[in-house]
Amino acid sequence: MSENSRPSGVPEYGPSPVNPEWPPPPPHAPQQPAGGPATPPAAVAPAAFAAPATPAHRRSRGPAKLLVAVAIVAAAVGGTTAYGVQELTGGSATGVTASSTADTDVVPASLKGTVAGVAKAVSPSIVEIKAASSSGSATGSGVIVTEDGEVVTNNHVVAGASQIQVRTSDGKSYSAQVVGTDPAMDLALIKLEDASGLKAATLGDSDGVQVGDQVVAIGSPEGLTGTVTSGIVSALDRDVTVSTDESQGQQQWQRGGGWPFEFEGQEFNGDTGGSTTTYKAIQTDASLNPGNSGGALIDMNGNIIGINSAMYAPSGAESSTAGSVGLGFAIPVNTLKADLPELRAGAGS
Repeated sequence: MSENSRPSGVPEYGPSPVNPEWPPPPPHAPQQPAGGPATPPAAVAPAAFAAPATPAHRRSRGPAKLLVAVAIVAAAVGGTTAYGVQELTGGSATGVTASSTADTDVVPASLKGTVAGVAKAVSPSIVEIKAASSSGSATGSGVIVTEDGEVVTNNHVVAGASQIQVRTSDGKSYSAQVVGTDPAMDLALIKLEDASGLKAATLGDSDGVQVGDQVVAIGSPEGLTGTVTSGIVSALDRDVTVSTDESQGQQQWQRGGGWPFEFEGQEFNGDTGGSTTTYKAIQTDASLNPGNSGGALIDMNGNIIGINSAMYAPSGAESSTAGSVGLGFAIPVNTLKADLPELRAGAGS
């Protein structure tokens, strides 16, 4: 039928508006014969399959209202929705940063659960510390906690030091000053001069550590910077006693004998003297030697769970028995986190 012969009031088939006076469509579309060809649109009278009388612009509002509603809900639940979107899409939510908790996964996905992965992720946050005093010099380790150069270490590493030099994993050297000390916890905070852009370590949650957990230790034993060893947590809440007298074990430690400590009524690495303090420690069989003091004990997600502080290092032993004997202790990281505000305020300095 040509356009000129089309009856008046009958619209052309296609996107033209439908007549609101036409009857509604049947409840079901006509059934096609089995195997028969589909009826071409031109063979069906437009009025028989017309949509209910609703203008096109009103029909489009449904999806729009749904999108608006979803947007309102997303705004209401905030960060939770952003996290959900991130998990579903595999992307990252803008402005979201990793928190310092045990749930933070610092290790690259391709190396997750491996010692190599932990070493790659955390080694840039561990430094070598050389402390010089009137009685000599010694080497220890430290953990970067801010990108502008705050470093945590053991108090006995820097006690009485007149000069402190720090070397980062990329070979750069910095002078450092003591900010605060806590001899009772054998902790100290130093600050590198003119440092920026350093990689800060992620502090985990030592309350979640369990006996048997695999751990990694990174430090500078015997001055061997960036040495990585691994083992397990062999015990928790060990009472470790160390000297609070800065000069008591300094000379022994500087000679490579290890920092004196007491454990289970026994003295290791020399005499701790009469001025001592006791703290609860994580025990590990990861190989630790003189120079690991102040370095990091790390879980398999790359989170710092302890600061290595005491280890039995036999001296004068036969070559067949020399070296680490798998008896090392670390200050729990939650003790460090609780102590940081006072250290930053200059406690003990």
